[in-house]
Amino acid sequence: MLTKNLRRVSRAGGGYHPKFAGRQDRPLAAKTLGVFQRHVGSSREALDDALAALESEADDFKLVRGFSSLIDREAVFETQAAVPPVRARRAAFEAAMAVGGVATPAEREEALERAASSLGVTPDAVDRSLTADRDVEQVVTEFDPRWTPDELLTQYNLSLAQTCLFDATEVRVRSSDPKALVSAVKRLRLMYEIRKTDEGREVVVTGPDALFQGTRRYGTAFARLLRSVATADDWRLTATIDDRGRTREMHLTSDDVSVPGVEPMAEPGFDSDVEADFAARFRGLDFDWELVREPEPLETGTSVMIPDFAFDYKYGEFRVFFEIMGFWTPEYVAKKLGQLDDVEDVEILVAVDESLGVSEDIEARDHRAIPYTGSVRVKDVVDVLREYESNLVADATSSLPDELVPDEDVVSVADLASAYGVSIDALDGVSYPEHHLVGRMLVRQRVLDSLADSIETGMSLSDVESILETRGFSDASAILSRLGYRVEWDGLTGGTIRKKDET
Repeated sequence: MLTKNLRRVSRAGGGYHPKFAGRQDRPLAAKTLGVFQRHVGSSREALDDALAALESEADDFKLVRGFSSLIDREAVFETQAAVPPVRARRAAFEAAMAVGGVATPAEREEALERAASSLGVTPDAVDRSLTADRDVEQVVTEFDPRWTPDELLTQYNLSLAQTCLFDATEVRVRSSDPKALVSAVKRLRLMYEIRKTDEGREVVVTGPDALFQGTRRYGTAFARLLRSVATADDWRLTATIDDRGRTREMHLTSDDVSVPGVEPMAEPGFDSDVEADFAARFRGLDFDWELVREPEPLETGTSVMIPDFAFDYKYGEFRVFFEIMGFWTPEYVAKKLGQLDDVEDVEILVAVDESLGVSEDIEARDHRAIPYTGSVRVKDVVDVLREYESNLVADATSSLPDELVPDEDVVSVADLASAYGVSIDALDGVSYPEHHLVGRMLVRQRVLDSLADSIETGMSLSDVESILETRGFSDASAILSRLGYRVEWDGLTGGTIRKKDET
């Protein structure tokens, strides 16, 4: 971003139009980069003088200053002195006091000689070190720009547009990547709604205070949002600008602004600590539901909402949406309730901060409400999902035959359930006339007979396990028990196979 004093805009026709850099400004961008490159090893004062000379030659000095303010962040400035400046000043002050003060050039020279003697350097070295840490005296020690002249133009235009958004009170965006846009809006703690227009869905972004009055307080967040907006292939943004008390509109498109080919700064992964905490704890469970962040938008009358999460059941196409309501104002809550009122034919679970006092309103809209304080209790959510799961299992069980005859001689119950697209629990009431249930495996009798012929008392456990592994069994204990054997343990891992009735 640029500072406001470097903003270049036109107000022609009552609008608000950033003066973007164009192809014709590429030579000026290259010259500005060249000034920095040529002054590696020189002082900042010399660099500033060279930039001032370039400004005097250019048609618009603000453009040069805009380029140089961006480039300056890529240069490394260091203090170069024979003696650390603070130490040199202390030594010179003590020396001056020793000679009774410094009022003449001769007294100054004497003080410098005394200071130099105590520091083990020359008087000139002390003199140069006294002010070496002033900005103008610092030296350009390294300059490795991440932008070519063309990329500098791109970065300048992005930064200029971001600076213009400092005074925005509302931003409206249409994007070819609306999901990424909404995710960025939520990360920046901005309020939004999605409206359906004749030209497509439009995301309207404000800050909480905008519910009460127009405010420019969120301009920096709008500016950061633009970087995310500009990564989409096609987008259009309209911003309402408070231009020193007068309302103007600024229009930007993907033709005006893009992001140069550099890595953006990393941003937080979740919209709030409450969401991050819940997701981390839920994903640590061994559960038949998969957590999906920011699922597809839901139609809500003339607008759209994107819930925070969705839960997908692993054994069938069933989804429960999950919204965490912990936002700021009664007006926002009223808007959320309105959206929930208009959502139809979906299952929505809403965790609602108890301080909002709207649990009953949510329940009245046929959605499940889970009150919370501070953090959402995972157990409360799991209990509700278990209810859904119980109904789903019952439905799946009713669709299964009373008997199943797998083609395989040996198959796990888990694999059989997966083949039928149901949970393992759904198979509890099914019988298997041609198989025996051994542990969590279904086994035909002829396989058991073959194993009985291959295993005998006195064999080592490791040999038996090798035989079972070749037949597809990973759990030796269940098969051995079925065949009437036990393990006589020798240490923690080794053992010998014995008949259960052997002593």
